[in-house]
Amino acid sequence: MYLVKTPLLLKKLYPGLIWNQNREECCIYLTFDDGPIPIVTPFVLKTLKQYNAKATFFCIGDNVRKHPDVFEQVKADGHTIGNHTLNHLRGWTTPTATYAENFKQCDALLNTVWFRPPYGRIKKQQIKALNILKPGLKIVMWDILSGDFDINLKPEACLKGVLKYTGNGSIVVFHDSLKAYPRLEYVLPLAMDYWSKQGYEFKSL
Repeated sequence: MYLVKTPLLLKKLYPGLIWNQNREECCIYLTFDDGPIPIVTPFVLKTLKQYNAKATFFCIGDNVRKHPDVFEQVKADGHTIGNHTLNHLRGWTTPTATYAENFKQCDALLNTVWFRPPYGRIKKQQIKALNILKPGLKIVMWDILSGDFDINLKPEACLKGVLKYTGNGSIVVFHDSLKAYPRLEYVLPLAMDYWSKQGYEFKSL
């Protein structure tokens, strides 16, 4: 079970995390989790370039190791890089020491102040531990969850949800993964075309 639009109550429970950007700006902040990988990440990069868009890629360290050429292309295109742990760990079921070490190993590869917890699951003691490890760390959640990872969600429904709830300052989650690709390939170009015609800019964090 997941919600496309993050409830205000959840944002208030974790005020130290980043859920959205300035609501006064006509900007959308696209983010992509779980890459980099061949085929899917290059498709995203090509689509972004068509709209002169910048985005933020929360990378799994193990995928960076496996696909360094794809990772270098993300950087070369001027997008922001974020840490998504080395092995996509689920915070709620992972001991804090293990979680922090996995984060640290990924940080050794990426050296970035941006972090998103996989699945959006992180314990308060883990937040504290990561902030000690990386002073100035910015933990990013989201305003809009596209649901592109849901294999039971039709692409048309995915697009409808994203367009319905995205607005000024929204941080939108997509996934540059093989699992999400059937929906991402359909939704991303159509959504960006729609938003672009509405006057939105696309910025990275």
